[in-house]
Amino acid sequence: MYTSIKLPHTSALFVSALLGGVIFTSCAASHQSANQALPQIAADGMANKAIAPASESSLSQNTQAAPIARSRPQLIKKAAMSLTVNSVDQTIDAVSQIINKQQGDLIGLQEQQPKNDSRRYIATIQLRIPENLLEPTLEQLAKLGTVESRNITAEDVGDRLVDFQARLTNLQKTEVNLQKIMDRAGSIRDVLSVAQELSNVRQTIEQINAQLKSLQNQVAYSTITLNLEAAVSSTSPQPAFSLQVQETWNNSTHSLSAFSVGLLKLGIWLIVYSPYLLIFAALVYGFNRWRRTHSPRLTHTPD
Repeated sequence: MYTSIKLPHTSALFVSALLGGVIFTSCAASHQSANQALPQIAADGMANKAIAPASESSLSQNTQAAPIARSRPQLIKKAAMSLTVNSVDQTIDAVSQIINKQQGDLIGLQEQQPKNDSRRYIATIQLRIPENLLEPTLEQLAKLGTVESRNITAEDVGDRLVDFQARLTNLQKTEVNLQKIMDRAGSIRDVLSVAQELSNVRQTIEQINAQLKSLQNQVAYSTITLNLEAAVSSTSPQPAFSLQVQETWNNSTHSLSAFSVGLLKLGIWLIVYSPYLLIFAALVYGFNRWRRTHSPRLTHTPD
């Protein structure tokens, strides 16, 4: 009786049982994730060949299921506010205190101090705070000055989060199945093939996990761009008497020095062109002397 059982038949039964267990596990996982999103199989190779029939049956069952109930929207919120303040430096200190109290972070600061009276002192601050404290923080910031503009934008990334989570769950299950197949693979060629597929799946898992964490972080923390601008009084103050006298003295001395420099430059030009001036003066003198010498003299006749 025992001699009638052959070794190849035993191996076939073992492989069939193993594949049946993989299919059963995949089907159960598909039913559990039906309330979140449709599963996506991201790996190819030997594991996909074993799981493909079960995946197709579970997909057909999920298409006939009831509509998926949407959870709370996952929003990425960004706010921007412009304030006119009396002192930009004091306002920056007040903003730092508000952010520390709200358990937020100051992630950027740009200042542009005026070089003359025609420009204003402006600053731009980048803030990051918990999402549930966005509105209270904006109300406190609005009290620091006069609000010139204020806007809030929101982006719903709930579908992307569900998609990433479903893909990540399926890839992790595929990784486990590939690991089991590799442990039972006999030839080196099969081991290398499964190992390559396993490496690709793990790399995809890391990429999706990084994108998922980035989205979750953006949902958990909102960003605020705060623009500060110093106020300018309508009437400019009259300079003091001593400043006016000093300014007049500076202008007069500057004018005197400019006139002296002009005379010095004129003297240098005359010195440089003096040979030509001497030649011209000699010609004029010689011409006048020659004209007086050769001009006819007037003779007077007696009466």
